[in-house]
Amino acid sequence: MKDLLHIHPADTVAVALTDRPGIPAGHKIALRDIAEGEDVIKYGDPIGHATRPIAKGELVDHHNLATNLRGTLDYSALRPLEDPQPPVVECPQTFMGYLRPDGQAGIRNDIWIVPTVGCVNGICQRIAERAGRGTAILSFSHPYGCSQLGDDHENTRLILRDLVLHPNAGGVLVVGLGCENNQPREFERLLGDYDRSRIRFLVTQEVEGDEVEEGVRIVQELYAQAQTFQRQPLPLSLLRVGLKCGGSDGFSGLTANPLLGRFSDWLCMKQGGTTILTEVPEMFGAEHLLMQRAASEEILQQIVRLINDFKQYYLSHGQPVGENPSPGNKAGGISTLEEKALGCTQKSGSSPVRGVLSYGERLCEMKAEGETEEGRTPSGLHLLSAPGNDLVASTALAAAGCQLVLFTTGRGTPFSTFVPTLKVSTNSDLFQRKQHWMDFDAGTLVSSGEAMESLLTRFTDLIVATANGMPTRAEQAGIHDIAIWKDGVTL
Repeated sequence: MKDLLHIHPADTVAVALTDRPGIPAGHKIALRDIAEGEDVIKYGDPIGHATRPIAKGELVDHHNLATNLRGTLDYSALRPLEDPQPPVVECPQTFMGYLRPDGQAGIRNDIWIVPTVGCVNGICQRIAERAGRGTAILSFSHPYGCSQLGDDHENTRLILRDLVLHPNAGGVLVVGLGCENNQPREFERLLGDYDRSRIRFLVTQEVEGDEVEEGVRIVQELYAQAQTFQRQPLPLSLLRVGLKCGGSDGFSGLTANPLLGRFSDWLCMKQGGTTILTEVPEMFGAEHLLMQRAASEEILQQIVRLINDFKQYYLSHGQPVGENPSPGNKAGGISTLEEKALGCTQKSGSSPVRGVLSYGERLCEMKAEGETEEGRTPSGLHLLSAPGNDLVASTALAAAGCQLVLFTTGRGTPFSTFVPTLKVSTNSDLFQRKQHWMDFDAGTLVSSGEAMESLLTRFTDLIVATANGMPTRAEQAGIHDIAIWKDGVTL
């Protein structure tokens, strides 16, 4: 039937493309009778088991379908790729970016104000407001930097370090209080041999007069310095793009996520660029597909640890590993975490997995296999340890070095992290209703039958235009936030 999509020959369910009696668009319909306890198949893989008998033609959702996920698994039978193909750059393309002295490329040249501790959030905001006057001066509030211990405190320091060193900033003012755990002088050492013309410090307890006035003075100097950077043609191999989804629906795995996968393959394999996939809990149930694409045995074992360590994180807090789909996911047609994961991981395309990043690690800290040169970053698809929460995960992607985050959604969201966050709707209805939120409509694959190649061309053009300086909808609205993953005690 034209209003049903049968994704894989082995599937026992199809997806309704339009509303049917008792079955909303994006939801699943049984293609045959399914016995109680039998696995339900979608995308060619199990997405859970039937909790009661399901008749042919019946709606399949969270009322009659349950997850198979339980705990950590043994992946010893899996093997990496035998011969991972390297990128073949035949027709290299460029974007207009800012080349920084350390060799990184930025797609924005804004001035950022970064607090070392939440106590000075208000001071940072006042400096940004007084110094702004129509210029792109952004302040990033957060509640951390003090009363934290161990790895929890170190995570805060790493994400703030990554923010300060990010190439999208033409200049950065780091504002400290002076008595916090995240001591400004210690934090400064964490930056290494940084560019002191682009990064300045202000410790408010050490300022004799008005710290806001002093901050405005420094920001104005940073702004003048930033104007010495000019956009220039740079190869797309310098582009690093984060892949994220949120507020997913039954169309996410059919339209927007496969589109991101095609873009990821094109950027990594045809342009020598880099993409990063995160939200590890939303890999549960599809992790085997990523493991089988590992470029080496070492990377395969890193993916195994990534998955099992994150499952253990859940279990150590007394939480099951499979209770992920949100109320919005279920209303949109996603019933189990396996179903969500099989759609989510499509954002990674089909190219080899070249590396695994820990939370707070930067791409430029990694070395390619066999590489000895300091600072050399392996290109291609990478995985990143971070939870699925939209703002936490997107912040982690940007902190890892992504200049841009691609965010697919079927429910819609106005949010953005501290780099341009380009939002892709999975269905055309959302795009029409929320054009002030959404940047691109991938739903035309279904609503108008647009071919994937045509959609990919338009999408790639939009991404390059965004890298060239065209603002996203969230940028136009002045939305820019960060969220740091907290997993520890508060003193």
